[in-house]
Amino acid sequence: MNDATAEFDPRDVVPRADELVGRVIAITGASDGIGRALALACAQHGAEVVLIGRSAQKLQTVHAELGKSAAPEASIGLLDLENSLAPAYDALADAIRERYGRLDGLVHNAGILGRLAPIEQYDVPTWCRVLQVNLTAAFALTQVLLPLLKVSADASVLFTSSGVGRRGRAYWGAYAVSKAGVEALTQILAGELENLSKVRVNAIDPGRTRTQMRRQAYPAEALESLPLPASLMGPYIALLGPASRGVTGQRFECQR
Repeated sequence: MNDATAEFDPRDVVPRADELVGRVIAITGASDGIGRALALACAQHGAEVVLIGRSAQKLQTVHAELGKSAAPEASIGLLDLENSLAPAYDALADAIRERYGRLDGLVHNAGILGRLAPIEQYDVPTWCRVLQVNLTAAFALTQVLLPLLKVSADASVLFTSSGVGRRGRAYWGAYAVSKAGVEALTQILAGELENLSKVRVNAIDPGRTRTQMRRQAYPAEALESLPLPASLMGPYIALLGPASRGVTGQRFECQR
């Protein structure tokens, strides 16, 4: 990694209107919150978006929103990250291959909090569910889509991390462990692909954001005081577009 790469900060990039033109970008958890905002932002910057989630109705609502704009037509990929088995992952990969022939971006945005509780009292089923959705499913989806990413001339995989993924915090249990795992997965995959492909792999921490998960974690917090997801899209676009070409294996914070 060179010095220029080490100094790159996606928060300093001002994306052009056509920043993502010609790119196909898949986003998990695209039905609401940060995922929905990112789908809209990617489309506004010219990308063809693959909306991935488990609720057909919610995804169709986002699809309809995109259809009202001049953005390229989006597609929907139904996938339940908690319960889907290998054939569902393969079917999604086949559908993307058939329609686009490649994938230029993959954003692992979907995630669940589970519960805040001491390890001594954390129930095993919830622990397994959080690790499955936040970490194992991200690994499995990346693995099945990697051949399509390798076809791209400039592909970007973006995992979602958290402050508790960098330093664990009491009572954050499975969520913190899953995000620490995501950061390790980012580093491992980046190292394996660097110099052997044109796929870069990074992690982003969106920070305090006005989302349902934030409300679940901090029910007494004044949620309206936090930034809306749409206001944080600049760094995401920078990490998915040409501005971050060659930048890999890094963790970035979305807010200053």
